[in-house]
Amino acid sequence: MPFSPSWRTDTVLALASQMYKSREFSAMPILADALQDAGCDATDVLNHCRGPGPHVRGCWVVDRVLGKE
Repeated sequence: MPFSPSWRTDTVLALASQMYKSREFSAMPILADALQDAGCDATDVLNHCRGPGPHVRGCWVVDRVLGKE
């Protein structure tokens, strides 16, 4: 699934980077809101972020935000 560069706002990048570094993923629903605010309408991305997880380092959404794909 293509990940639009326009979704990588400062807020999205800061959230993803913090979660990646701290290995604390409780902000995933906030990341979903930030992605949506950036124009993301990809239901698989948004649903994953808002889903129960478990979310761990290596999460495909966080990796795509950070360009680790």
